Amino acid sequence: MNEKDIYILGIESSCDDTSAAVLRNGVLLSNVTASQEVHRDYGGVVPELASRAHQQNIVPVVDQALKKAGVKKEQLSAIAFTRGPGLMGSLLVGVNFAKGMARALGIPLVDVNHLQGHVMAHFIKESDDDQSAPPLPFLCLLVSGGNSQIVMVNAYDKIDVLGQTIDDAAGEAIDKCSKVMGLGYPGGPIIDRLARQGNPKAFTFAQPHIKGLDYSFSGLKTSFLYSLRDWVAKEPDFVETHKEDLAASLEYTIVDILMKKLRLAVKQTGVKHVALAGGVSANNGLRNAFKEHAKKYGWKIYIPKFSYTTDNAAMIAITGYYKFLDGQFCSIDAPVFSKVTFK
Repeated sequence: MNEKDIYILGIESSCDDTSAAVLRNGVLLSNVTASQEVHRDYGGVVPELASRAHQQNIVPVVDQALKKAGVKKEQLSAIAFTRGPGLMGSLLVGVNFAKGMARALGIPLVDVNHLQGHVMAHFIKESDDDQSAPPLPFLCLLVSGGNSQIVMVNAYDKIDVLGQTIDDAAGEAIDKCSKVMGLGYPGGPIIDRLARQGNPKAFTFAQPHIKGLDYSFSGLKTSFLYSLRDWVAKEPDFVETHKEDLAASLEYTIVDILMKKLRLAVKQTGVKHVALAGGVSANNGLRNAFKEHAKKYGWKIYIPKFSYTTDNAAMIAITGYYKFLDGQFCSIDAPVFSKVTFK
């Protein structure tokens, strides 16, 4: 061990995944996540159950992350944690654990914006010679259950929002449409799987006409709901008979909405280095659209590994690493925040 090595412990607990990761000089040593299956029975995340599960998971997850990394807690240089946005109860578990551990070890705390973490997932290094990160500046389409944004990344701490949803997020629309179809929760992976077997042009749903680079998905959700209601009234087994085509058509519409605005952003900015981030970036239809646009428009694209798309502590740790290098620490009394924004 080099005495100058920087070890960062990252902690993520913004929703229903408890995650801890350890980095050495920006290189990932471990990334451990405990997911919560209990929410499937309720068709969505139950905040009270989520916070309780975090309390049960946080100690073993952090312990396992340190052991997998081969790092002792005394070697840590700082602890990075998700301060927000997210569920208040869930955030408090991770934040309070991070504060207590940092105070006990006498090391700095680094607060991380969850959305910034998703973007910074592209800078996670898996080896010392890893050069996969996009060059600055680059555009990033950030899509998840709660967020749909197009951002310009000028530096790790200078991220400008060019466009964002004015109502529902893409992931939220997918989950709610999946629930209406009776397919279960979370809807993203289910719709993704079924869409691979269906015809994306089988059904047509309403697309919004929003000026600029902002998004809207509430109209699509309503169109899907009303269309399905009418079809089921005529044919009670409609969903079961057409679920693959419904999933494929829904996915096609959402991806088309996302990519239209992203094409406009590339045209307006002239930036052709384009990245994808967030939980919905695991969707195969969206990933394929990125690859098609790269060929057609000459984009240089950056698609994260599946393990870095969902909520994970590696993205929190890498953001914390860059903030640590700049001495951007936070006080022990820093409160959590739930508002969806870049700070």
